[in-house]
Amino acid sequence: MQATKKRSLDTNYKICTRCIYDTSLPSITFNEAGICSYCMMTESLIEEYGTGKEKGNIELKKIVGEIKAAGKNKKYDCIIGVSGGTDSSYLMHWAVMNGLRPLAVHYDNTFNTAIATQNITKITNKLKIDLFTHVVDNTEMDDIYRSFFYANVPEIDAASDLAVAEILYRVAFKFKIKYILEGHSFIEEGISPLGKNYFDGKYISSIHKLFGKKKIKTYPLMTFWRFMKWVVLVRIKKIRPFWYMDYTKEDAKILLSREYGWQDYGGHHLENRMNAFSHSVYFPQKFDIDYRNNTLSGKVRNGKMKREDAIKEYYETSPFIEEGLVDYIKKRMNFSDQEYEKIMSAKPKYWYEYPTYKKRFERLRPLFKILYKANLVPKSFYMKYCFPVSYIK
Repeated sequence: MQATKKRSLDTNYKICTRCIYDTSLPSITFNEAGICSYCMMTESLIEEYGTGKEKGNIELKKIVGEIKAAGKNKKYDCIIGVSGGTDSSYLMHWAVMNGLRPLAVHYDNTFNTAIATQNITKITNKLKIDLFTHVVDNTEMDDIYRSFFYANVPEIDAASDLAVAEILYRVAFKFKIKYILEGHSFIEEGISPLGKNYFDGKYISSIHKLFGKKKIKTYPLMTFWRFMKWVVLVRIKKIRPFWYMDYTKEDAKILLSREYGWQDYGGHHLENRMNAFSHSVYFPQKFDIDYRNNTLSGKVRNGKMKREDAIKEYYETSPFIEEGLVDYIKKRMNFSDQEYEKIMSAKPKYWYEYPTYKKRFERLRPLFKILYKANLVPKSFYMKYCFPVSYIK
């Protein structure tokens, strides 16, 4: 792999003494003990949120009480975005076990695997959770995807990620629900490197205007002002329960399989074919980005994996690629073999080469600090979007 070659030849190469993050990541720094800034950031988050400790349990119980109070006399008291993956599936289980009345919301970008769709059905049916599904116009969505391929940037699935957020806000607003629960764990998934990837509504619309062929009519684009409406005017709160609790994917998978017949889909981000292609093929082969280091570093930090084993897996193995995945993407995107190879071999570009809202978010950092403290935006948004970052090295 290219990462192995890079590691052995770079005389300035440095790897964290605690996890497996290294100098290939932008914005990374190390203390005198050789511990990286991401490990120190994780420690800071554990302290702030009381993750897996009594402090976290107390705060989470308080939040659950607030959700119930805000949802009194309503059919639903919270929204959960579901994908069929481990985290969102377990979050539905946890919510019902804690007396919450969630509405499950699924954004179908038409790239779902059959297993993911079946998982959603199994859990919502058994827990008697209503499911709201937004299916995007696939021809319009495919045109947005193609425009990102032609732009030669890593974030080909960014439009889906942002659309999920926008749909969750819209459904919450429609049903007058004040809380959105998100299934993210910085303990399990690590912290995505700052600066290497980025997206917002302006980034998506600007790339599509340059390279797309169809007009955006049905795609739920989150503009800056729509975002501000949700978080400042409507004041819909986003809560990440796993940031407070002792949560492990391994335990969650066992419970989900036993109680609901849930099936594992093979790995993180693999429940959706475009997402799987991004992480297994596009990122590592075109950009030399292998996001397995996030999860592997998380496992090392929480003692579930030996550091030397994680390093070996990361540098000596390649990401799993589902059989037929590349051919499926080529066919779906209407790429000939020659066009696909041309895209994969073209010079990479990055988010800072196209228009974004990034500078605006940085200027509004004091406001977003207040908003994250009030759970109106996640702290990860504040950290990634509101501070200047080092770009690609």
